[in-house]
Amino acid sequence: MLLLAVSGFAQNKYLVKGTTVDTAARLKLLNSSISVLNAKDSTLKSFTRTAADGSFEINKLQKGKYILMVTYPGYADYIEAFTLDSTKSEKDFGTLHMLLKSKLLEDVLIKGTAAAIKINGDTTEFNAAAYTIQPNSKVEDLLKQLPGIQVDKDGKITAQGKTVSKVLVDGEEFFGDDPTLVTKNIRGDMVDKVQLFEKKSDQAAFTGIDDGQKSQTINIKLKEDKKNGYFGKLDAGIGNDGYYETQAQFNRFKGKMKFSAYGTLSNTGKTGLSWQDNSKMNSGGMEILDNGIIMISGGGGSDELDSFDGRYTGDGIPVAASGGLHYDTKWDSDKKSINTNFKTGAITIDGAVNTISQNNLPSGVIISNSDQTSHNYIFRNKLDATYQIKLDSMSNLKISVDGMAKKTNTSTGYIARSFRGDDTRLNASDRTVSNDGTQQVFNASAFYTKKFRKKGRTLSLNLSEAIRKNESTGFLRSDNTFYATTGAFEREEIVDQLKTVNANSNILTGNLTYTEPIAKYLSIVFNYGLSMNQSISDRKSFNKSASGNYDMLDTQFSNDFKLTQIGNQGGAIANFNRKKTVINIGTKVALINFDQLDRYTNNKFDRNFVNWNPQASYQYKISSQQSFSIRYSGSTRQPSVDQIQPVRVNTDPLNVTLGNENLRPSFTNNFSAYYDSYKVIGNRSLYASINYSFTENSIVSNTTTDLEGRSTFQSINLTGKRPSNYYGYLSYYRKMKIFTDINVGLSGNLNKSTSFNYVTYNGKTELNQNSSGEYSANLSLSKNVEKKFSAYVNGGPNYSTGSSSIQKELNNDGWGFRSRFSATGYLPAKFEISTDGDYLFRGATKSFDEDFTRLIWNASVSRKFLKGDQLKASIKVNDLLNQNTGFNRSASGNFITQTSSLTIQRYFMCSVTWDFNKMGK
Repeated sequence: MLLLAVSGFAQNKYLVKGTTVDTAARLKLLNSSISVLNAKDSTLKSFTRTAADGSFEINKLQKGKYILMVTYPGYADYIEAFTLDSTKSEKDFGTLHMLLKSKLLEDVLIKGTAAAIKINGDTTEFNAAAYTIQPNSKVEDLLKQLPGIQVDKDGKITAQGKTVSKVLVDGEEFFGDDPTLVTKNIRGDMVDKVQLFEKKSDQAAFTGIDDGQKSQTINIKLKEDKKNGYFGKLDAGIGNDGYYETQAQFNRFKGKMKFSAYGTLSNTGKTGLSWQDNSKMNSGGMEILDNGIIMISGGGGSDELDSFDGRYTGDGIPVAASGGLHYDTKWDSDKKSINTNFKTGAITIDGAVNTISQNNLPSGVIISNSDQTSHNYIFRNKLDATYQIKLDSMSNLKISVDGMAKKTNTSTGYIARSFRGDDTRLNASDRTVSNDGTQQVFNASAFYTKKFRKKGRTLSLNLSEAIRKNESTGFLRSDNTFYATTGAFEREEIVDQLKTVNANSNILTGNLTYTEPIAKYLSIVFNYGLSMNQSISDRKSFNKSASGNYDMLDTQFSNDFKLTQIGNQGGAIANFNRKKTVINIGTKVALINFDQLDRYTNNKFDRNFVNWNPQASYQYKISSQQSFSIRYSGSTRQPSVDQIQPVRVNTDPLNVTLGNENLRPSFTNNFSAYYDSYKVIGNRSLYASINYSFTENSIVSNTTTDLEGRSTFQSINLTGKRPSNYYGYLSYYRKMKIFTDINVGLSGNLNKSTSFNYVTYNGKTELNQNSSGEYSANLSLSKNVEKKFSAYVNGGPNYSTGSSSIQKELNNDGWGFRSRFSATGYLPAKFEISTDGDYLFRGATKSFDEDFTRLIWNASVSRKFLKGDQLKASIKVNDLLNQNTGFNRSASGNFITQTSSLTIQRYFMCSVTWDFNKMGK
């Protein structure tokens, strides 16, 4: 009993006490909650409430480290750490002045950094403040740091495995069709948020119901204080071997108004041009589009007389000059807006390409080696404008117009030699094709939308007109030599012709859409469309007469088509949207009447057909940062006019196309699934997608190759087999604290396709199954230390396959490896050293017995001057090891092909760049 008394006395001597009062009113706070917590794990040690005079006392404590927590409704919590030990057994807190929360918020500014990534529905948003970039860096430098986004050396952006086709600024198009004019010129320090999403069509965005038309898009949201002022840059460089590049850009932002101008002149591949809209401006030959509209365009198409579309893809030596103006603004309380762009440019590309191909045949192979030289020139002016007006609180009108005038000049020479499998000569071809062409395009559209008082009820009307005119004149000179099985000369064919093309088309389309809610969570979209097409295509071929003039019409290779077409399209889509679930299901049906007349022969071709496009999708939003979706779409593909009734061409007598009037449409089923997730704690992101498609009644090629190596192509329907394709992509990203904040990314993709074609050789016909695939894994590491260095590296192995069932032993299976890296070091006295590289390895295969290795290594040293580092002088070397060469291996049908092309190689350049900026504060 004595020992227990001594123990009790020892415990009672450790205590805390104090009094709680209101800071302002000096009131005693009755019944304040007093808690004593263990400092180690925050568990509750003891608890009491204050008396009427606000006082409190807690005894029976042991020595140790504690936390005192005082709470009272409406007041900020009071927390303080303290220690009780042999030297200090009692802690008197005295008078604790409690502070009202309302008073605290008046005097305290709370700062913090938002999460680096936030997922909101289909949009992934990156907080620019969470990433470090250097002064005067551009949006491109910021994008390179974002997980799941890659930017190659030419500025092409890939996000989550898909090519980004649009980069917006504050939701508005900036120079229209050229994303690089945003990423390479807008300053990175002006960016508040970067949003990544699949942009829906105007119709789908209005109704909220997916119509399957999407494009991978990035939206750059600017900081509010960076929307007033001006900025830009002047860049000039000169190098050895005649290389040069100059660029100027000026931007003036004022609130909701943006004005920009740029100009570029270079021969280093910096074109400042984008011809991505060329596909909607011009399509050679005649083709039936997805909505049933048939396009007839001149210029040669399959004739190769106008095969240059103005794109520079890294092959050849370019000389480019371009310029452009952009203006957009909003006014009248944002009820009205205009966005307009003008671009002009010219580019000349001189190229040389070597192609080695292997034609797998049922009883042998044909090996061909060809050399192609080309001189291509194009000049283009393009103007577009979009005006939007909010007519009232329920209706809007969007009017868009664009026009383009283009002039091309092309000249291409081919020298080709083909050999049989026993190395004996089969045939040889020397060809030259040249062409001068002009093209004018005008497009106009009006999109009216209206919402009704009943929630979910909408009406929209879309009207458009497209006018195209093409004229061209070209020459074909072809000398083809054929050899007997012994390799001895057998005969020669010579073609020398003048060719002219005159093609015009006028297409009118209208589409009416009505949305009706039939339940709280269920709506149906009804759609009707009407299209009318009037087109002509007049192609003439002239042989040289005895007088030396090209005045003898060759009716065999001439035609004059007149096309009249009327299409009706209707459909309905049901949309279920409740809480976390969105479901769409429906279909569209198009009835097309096609009437074509060849005015040379008076032959008439009529065709009535149906296009069916069912679709279904399911999306489940697991949480605000996690979602899952699956989609299905089906599409009917009608045979093109070239497949049914082709225009006869003789550009390449070794490859001739025949028509097949008995062709029936094919139907493709496409399934896809997507999953994305982001965890704020740990800064981790995960994205996965998979796509699978197969085609019923596929339209495939039936190729007949004779003993002279001449091939005849005809399209037929495939029965009993289904061509298929599947694609998968997975990426994982996180910041690794254990490795001092290194950003680590892992990604992988697989792509496998199976296709079929019939091959006939020496009287023997076989169904050839073509299998090709690519499997790759990639690891990326990046780290930025402000004002010290930044480094990035990614790379990984890949395995490519390519085989033909009729020659299984001659496949194109092989390993490869690709890696890209970049690093910049910031030295004293404002010096910088930078390097970047691209390493490619393709291993030998059974078809190609040599390895291919290439390292494109660039380096530079620079120094910054002036206040704010606005002026930079640089010395750089491009392709330090002089290894750049255009290289590609591919498999298509029963052909396996390898190409090597002329490209820009090593050069040294001195340049000066002035970045000027007066934006906001």
